[in-house]
Amino acid sequence: MTYPIRPIDESEWPAFGRVLEEAFGWTPHPQQSERWKTETEFDRTLAAFDGDDIAGVTSVLSLTMTVPGGQLPVAGVTSVSVLPSHRRRGVLSALMRRQLNDVHERGECVAALYASESLIYGRYGYGRAAGELSFKIDKHASAFVPGAPADPALRLKVVKPADVRAELEKLFASIVTHRPGRYERKPHNWTGILADEEYDQHGAGPLRAILAEDDGGVRGYALFRIKSNWDAHGLADNQVRLNELEATDPAAYALLWRSLLDRDLATTVTAGSRPVDDPLIALLADPRRLRAGWQDELYVRLVEVDRALTSRAYSAPVDVVIEVEDDVCPWNARRWRLTADLSGAECKPVEEEPDMTVPVSALGSAYMGDGTLMERLQAGLIGEHTAGAVRALATAMSWSPKPWGGLVF
Repeated sequence: MTYPIRPIDESEWPAFGRVLEEAFGWTPHPQQSERWKTETEFDRTLAAFDGDDIAGVTSVLSLTMTVPGGQLPVAGVTSVSVLPSHRRRGVLSALMRRQLNDVHERGECVAALYASESLIYGRYGYGRAAGELSFKIDKHASAFVPGAPADPALRLKVVKPADVRAELEKLFASIVTHRPGRYERKPHNWTGILADEEYDQHGAGPLRAILAEDDGGVRGYALFRIKSNWDAHGLADNQVRLNELEATDPAAYALLWRSLLDRDLATTVTAGSRPVDDPLIALLADPRRLRAGWQDELYVRLVEVDRALTSRAYSAPVDVVIEVEDDVCPWNARRWRLTADLSGAECKPVEEEPDMTVPVSALGSAYMGDGTLMERLQAGLIGEHTAGAVRALATAMSWSPKPWGGLVF
């Protein structure tokens, strides 16, 4: 069967939401649904129809995302769902292919997403481009190394998050370009971040905020909740649950972490999403106490290989011919010569013999600076025709700091 695909209009939002609820197995509070509705770009929200009924959906958010060396318009893919009754019928493939064609026609050369199931998106050319760590830290073993940064001009200020929204927005805007994967936040993003109704709290209490500031203004903030608990012996066993911690400099960063780790009546601090190269790893005197868990985070897809590769910076010179395999976006499936150095890059179609044969998903995984080119080569998933070519490309595309989006879209 074929399922007609078209953008939905606002009147079809309830039917769109029902597909998401069935696919994800979770029903949002009506006010949460209204929040998501305000951020939805209906002209970029597709539905596949079975008669009058919606069988599958997907959407795009128009993002400005940091990449190595700058920022790009990026298609933020979200809300990918198919009704359980319509699985294995080609609905998802039709939606994803239509969406990539639409992104291409719009002129965005990169798409990105967060994957609810990591095995799905490789077949549409997406590659894992970033990872994240979750932390669980014992308060009693959280001392910092000698010489941890400090600034006597800094002070902490306990505030209500909603009262300092403007300061939070300003600080984040000042650091968004520091790490690949971060994207500019719009008003609806901050509304969701600061949302604090009972259904937003998940039993962990109200949202709290601490600022690190000096006479010149705010240099960092932490947003967190406290899960209150007392054990059977009457001893406090509170858990500090960090949502966000952002800072403009190492001293403010260290001070904010100490404010969380030294919190009275708390025994542990947890953080659900932190970058894989988080400076806290270096600050802790006993890093084993961090008890970190890794998982995949951002996935990236090069919609237009040449424009994408010339729109980022490189860490080392490279000159290679790449034969790209791409059966979803056929305009990419050819040989490209990438010539890049610290001053810029050029990527042109050529007929020369390739130095390597690479699936487009591998280029997506490398795009933000933390890819798996060498691992894929060693696994036999990349064909290297000129010795050392893959290593040269991997070195050139590497970047520090490591990519991390930090907020699911």
